[in-house]
Amino acid sequence: MLAVMIMLTVGYALGFVNGVLAAEKTTVPQILVLESTRALGLPSAPVTMFELSDFQCTFCRKFWVETLPRLKDTYVKNGQVRFAYQHFVLLGAYSFAAAQAAECARGQKKFWPYHDKLFESQGGLAFTDAKLKRYAEQLGLHMGAFAQCLDSRKYQQKIEEETKLGFELGARGTPAFFLNGRILVGAQPFTVFQSAIEEALANASTQNRDRLPSPPVSESPGSRPATQLR
Repeated sequence: MLAVMIMLTVGYALGFVNGVLAAEKTTVPQILVLESTRALGLPSAPVTMFELSDFQCTFCRKFWVETLPRLKDTYVKNGQVRFAYQHFVLLGAYSFAAAQAAECARGQKKFWPYHDKLFESQGGLAFTDAKLKRYAEQLGLHMGAFAQCLDSRKYQQKIEEETKLGFELGARGTPAFFLNGRILVGAQPFTVFQSAIEEALANASTQNRDRLPSPPVSESPGSRPATQLR
């Protein structure tokens, strides 16, 4: 069933780039942002953002090249945003192979270097098993463990379940982003993300102020608490 959904969505996904931040919030499973090996930034960051992505998606690569570095420098490094990656595999067998290879690298705590290598190498037959293993070797991964992991398709079910979850959350193409539960679609320019993040930071600040307890009422000499007045 998932394979059918993927095939029906491919054509739409390639052109799914003109999105705006949705008004309605979506309840996002916390597991998507708590995997520290696939997340950047502090767990306590007031804004949580995760990307639904396919390593063969050219718009996803555009986001990786043009926008993600600025987001990391501006918001992730200073503790304001926690950014996480979510597999949303729409473009066929090579996309699944690349996602599985990234998971195998994650098992050796090298998800982000491998993630970057995949986007750097995107195009043509960049994601054959032989090339995926070559990238692992170039990054200094333990090749026996990596090859066994990749050949066994150890993470096939995990990636299928993540992709299915992406559909359930309302995504229909790549890249898609959830920013504090609100969806933003497409490889938007940095300024679009900046505006959405600043709004989310302002909302988080307001909510935190609202949660603060009221300061105690100081009593002047000769006064008594209002509850005791007759």
